[in-house]
Amino acid sequence: MSFLKEIKTFFTDIKIEHTVFALPFAVMSAFIASEGIPQKEKIFWIIIAMIGARSWAMAFNRVADSGLDAVNPRTKNRAIPSGLLSKQKMWVFGIFSILIFEFAAYSLNRLAFILSPLALLIISFYSYTKRFTSLSHLFLGLSLSIAPVGAWVAIREEISIVSAELALAVMLWTAGFDILYSLQDLDFDRTYGLYSIPKKIGVKNSLTLSKSLHILTVLILFSVIFFSFLGKIYLLGVILSSFFLIYEHLLIKENDLSKINKAFFNMNGIVSLTLMFFTIVDCLFGK
Repeated sequence: MSFLKEIKTFFTDIKIEHTVFALPFAVMSAFIASEGIPQKEKIFWIIIAMIGARSWAMAFNRVADSGLDAVNPRTKNRAIPSGLLSKQKMWVFGIFSILIFEFAAYSLNRLAFILSPLALLIISFYSYTKRFTSLSHLFLGLSLSIAPVGAWVAIREEISIVSAELALAVMLWTAGFDILYSLQDLDFDRTYGLYSIPKKIGVKNSLTLSKSLHILTVLILFSVIFFSFLGKIYLLGVILSSFFLIYEHLLIKENDLSKINKAFFNMNGIVSLTLMFFTIVDCLFGK
């Protein structure tokens, strides 16, 4: 396989398109922190940092889970178990991603660079959580919640209430949709002794918990207006996003999980992009 094909395989395997979940929240946070349009170089390095961090997290996950992926019907065709990439090459791509992330953090400011190892530790640790805790979904949420905090640090070199609110919203939102996504691995988790909310409390209760987490997400997103200059345009985005979340839950039923992938990627991608769009519009025209 040529080097270019290996790079393509790497980005396909780590599902680079799933960056759409966290990246919009980083952009949102940057616009709010800037109270308008952020400096171009700041946005550039924030995006590069996001790509680098996520690429490392996914590369590490693929190596850490390669044994499990090989015996899971849903994941057996991933690059390592299928033989398209070796663990060694995945490590190389992953380490290169770390270097990109660290250089981006260094280019942003001192605090971003100081906190960057902690971010890497958190996103790496997630890959092992299914081996010992049913709260792995929250750890995934914690990993993605770094995005708005990191972007705020990149702009203001501080952590604020607003960035913490956005982080909490991202964490609960992510945990909610990851619980839904993990329903398709319920039998596998039971067979191989892995931990998950669906395994612990069953399908019906998992659906209820996911809904509850998303209700909390919306409430937290609403609360952002009390600590920022955002107004009606942003609120409209939150309202629209809440309807998309409702539709997501209507797609998945206790006795019909066939639309999980549609609910997982399509609807949550729309949620994050909608929130980003209305936040940016509010930052530019809502004052």
